[in-house]
Formats: sequence, C-alpha cells, structure tokens
Amino acid sequence: MSGTPASLPHPVRAAALARLPALRDIHPGAFRVMTRLRIVVLLGWLAGTALLFFGLWRLGVEPARLATGLGQMWHFLGLMLPPDPGSWANVRSILQALAETLAIAFLGTFGAAFVALPISLLAARNATIHGIVRFLSRRVLDGIRGVDALIWALIWVGIVGLGPFAGVLAIFTSDVGTLGKVFSEAIEAADRRPQEGVVAAGGSGVARIRFGILPEVVPVLAGQVLYFFESNVRSSTIIGIVGAGGIGLHLAEMIRTLEWPTVSFIVLLILAMVAVIDLVSGRLRRRLMG
Repeated sequence: MSGTPASLPHPVRAAALARLPALRDIHPGAFRVMTRLRIVVLLGWLAGTALLFFGLWRLGVEPARLATGLGQMWHFLGLMLPPDPGSWANVRSILQALAETLAIAFLGTFGAAFVALPISLLAARNATIHGIVRFLSRRVLDGIRGVDALIWALIWVGIVGLGPFAGVLAIFTSDVGTLGKVFSEAIEAADRRPQEGVVAAGGSGVARIRFGILPEVVPVLAGQVLYFFESNVRSSTIIGIVGAGGIGLHLAEMIRTLEWPTVSFIVLLILAMVAVIDLVSGRLRRRLMG
C-alpha cells in the first residue's frame, strides 16, 4: 500500500510513524530539508534566472517595444495583401529563381554527403585508421561546422563572385562539417554483432566496415541526408539574400523596392515548396527507416 503517512489507514499510519525515527537514523541524508545536491540545484536555478533577467536588461528587451513592433508588423501585413506577382515576366523570373534555389540545396546537400561519408569513417571510433586520425578528423569537422552557412556564403561570394555557384559551395561546405559529425555518431552507434560476425569469419577491417557497419547505417544516413536537403531549401533562401543566387536575391530586391504584394507572393511560393518537399522527404524517410 502506497501513500503518505497522513493518507494511510490509521493502523498502517501508526506503524509508519513509529518507524520514522529508525529510518532517520539509518538514512539521515534522505530526511534533510536541504541536502548538498538540493542547494547546488537551487543555486543553479537562481544563477540561471539572474542571468536571464540580466540578458533581457542588457539587450534592451522591453515589452513596450515588442508591442510597438507587433503593431508595425500588422501594418506591413496589410501592405502585403493581396499577394500580387506583377507581370508574367516577373512570374517566370520568380519561378526560375525558385528552381535555382532547389538546385542549390540539392547539389550542396548531396555533394556534401558524398564527401562527408569517408571523413565520418575516419572520425568514427569503430571505423577509423588510428586514434590520431580520428582526433584530427573530428577537429576538422568541428572547425567547418563552427561557421554558419550564411558566413560561408559571404566568404564564397567574395571568392567566386555573385551567383548560385557561391550558394552551392556555401551549402556544401557547411554540410560537410555537420553531416560528417552526424554520420560518425551513427556509425559509432552501429550494432557490434554483425561486425564481430564478419571478423569471426576471417574478414578484414575493410570487410568489417563494408559488410558489418554500412548495411546497418546506410538507411539512417540516407534519412539524415533527406532531412538536411529539406532544411537547406530554407537555408538557400537566406543565403540568396547576400548574393548567393536563388529566390533570396529576388526577395531582397522586392523588399528594397517596397514591392510588398510581390514579397508576400514569393513568401507563399517558398512556403508551398517547403511543404511539398517536407511531405515527399518525410515519406521517403519513413520508407527507408521502415
């Protein structure tokens, strides 16, 4: 029978209360009102709360400014309705830019996946050549992943100039670091029994990777690549604003010229494209993982 002493039947409650002094003697820490762990947790919560309020104050986060901004947002929404693409030539240009954005995400994501796979094998504990190689591979992936795709876009625009090529290189570079990290963790989490079976049958280290690891993790890696492709469609829109091609360039131009109905039309097309890609990639992921 469970419950606090006050909720128990009278005879049981009396027996439980009679045992409390002995239990306090045996387990004094459990009956302390403030244990060391509770004090540490309490101090952690107080420090986190103080840091939160300090950050809000230091960054100038004010409810009055937020209310004013929301009113301004409704004003902009009114300017954006109804959506209007303008001329048919403008519609064709926007659709071409959407296709360019999709191509940037596709080439950048799947190109990065091909490069990240061998690097992830070097970075995985159960597939690497040597511990030093694993350490260096991890640090390279950390360094690449530590720079955001938008920063890579600015770098590649400065190197190769404006256009979709810079966007492909930005997505590619950013995803090599992230996919390499994700792939290596999936490889390390692979079941050891197939690998042990390959080794017991006389297989080499390469055979252990080829027949013991890859058949198990490839569906997982493919699902992750599809998810990254879906995410990079949105990222391609953002990096296009800095000159890396795609629909982002058109969106930035419409905002600069205050063509708000065209802006809303472009945003709706982006949302529709992302929704379709999300639906298709979700079904593919479920089929791969199922």
